[in-house]
Amino acid sequence: MEPMYYIGLDVHKRTISYCVKDGSGKIHSEGSIPATRFDLDRWMKTLPQPWTAAMEATVFTGWIYDHLQPHAAALKVAHPLMLRAIAAAKKKNDRIDASKICDCLRCDFLPECYMASTAIRERRRTLRYRNLLVRQMVQMKNKIGMLLMEAGVSYNKQRLHKAGYFRELLTTNPAIDEGLRSLLRLCRETVVRLQKTESALVRSLEHDSLLMDRVERLMTIPAVGPITALTWALEVGDVQRFSSIKKAISYCGLCGAEKSSGNTVQRTPLSKQRNKHLQCTLIEAAKMAPRYNPDLAMLYDREKQKGNANRATLAVARKLVAYLMAVDRGQRNFKVVETNCIAA
Repeated sequence: MEPMYYIGLDVHKRTISYCVKDGSGKIHSEGSIPATRFDLDRWMKTLPQPWTAAMEATVFTGWIYDHLQPHAAALKVAHPLMLRAIAAAKKKNDRIDASKICDCLRCDFLPECYMASTAIRERRRTLRYRNLLVRQMVQMKNKIGMLLMEAGVSYNKQRLHKAGYFRELLTTNPAIDEGLRSLLRLCRETVVRLQKTESALVRSLEHDSLLMDRVERLMTIPAVGPITALTWALEVGDVQRFSSIKKAISYCGLCGAEKSSGNTVQRTPLSKQRNKHLQCTLIEAAKMAPRYNPDLAMLYDREKQKGNANRATLAVARKLVAYLMAVDRGQRNFKVVETNCIAA
């Protein structure tokens, strides 16, 4: 049986530091290479076989992971917040970081995080770009209202962004001069362009052959629309990686962290270690869900009676996670199970 070689990679924008060790911890080679596909190919030709590698999750990890995976016996990605040994070190540089990642991999202490498939990550990039367009659209709409307020123009807030009302406002209101009118038209054109682009991106994801069936099943859940379904499918990836609903709720950031020592247990506010895209979407969906589902409405009212509307919204969001998990795992449409109690 051939001995396995372990490689730790410290990934940066321009360079990649590496450390290659054998099973006993002896350094085989270490150094730094430019972060390009050509240099990675040339470097891999010098590696002993077989080899397994690990790297920290960064914004640059995706393409490096895809490029190395076909050549490695195994390739792992470490959770950056869990690599306490590197962060707490007194002396820290790229060479030492690569060596410590290599040791964590060699001793099976690496805090591995989930790495979605290339196809899912590519589509997730599109969805997150759509989220950027929505934020920019809201900024432009807010800017339109701000420009009108600066000029002392009265307007109907509910109808301001309707095409007919906006056109009538520009042509009939004498308080809007020519300079302000040109700025308002520019903002409106930007909003329309962003809306068209956002709609096109959502349609392309909805009709994608990889996601279409899964999204249609998720949308059978009351109060789950295309954006919630797409966000769940692309941010979660493989739903089987969650062994329980509690772990999925924790990943979505719908529960607080726990700090316990001895007999003292403290629950903190919502944890910052979460998928922020999924958390935001689920909370927004939970605010609308009681309007479409009587069971969720009852849950919201019951929790709200305890005195906190935000906690009631979180309870609805956690229930939505349970629904999404059940539909996604079972690969069947949502169905309410009714139990009839017959009195003896």
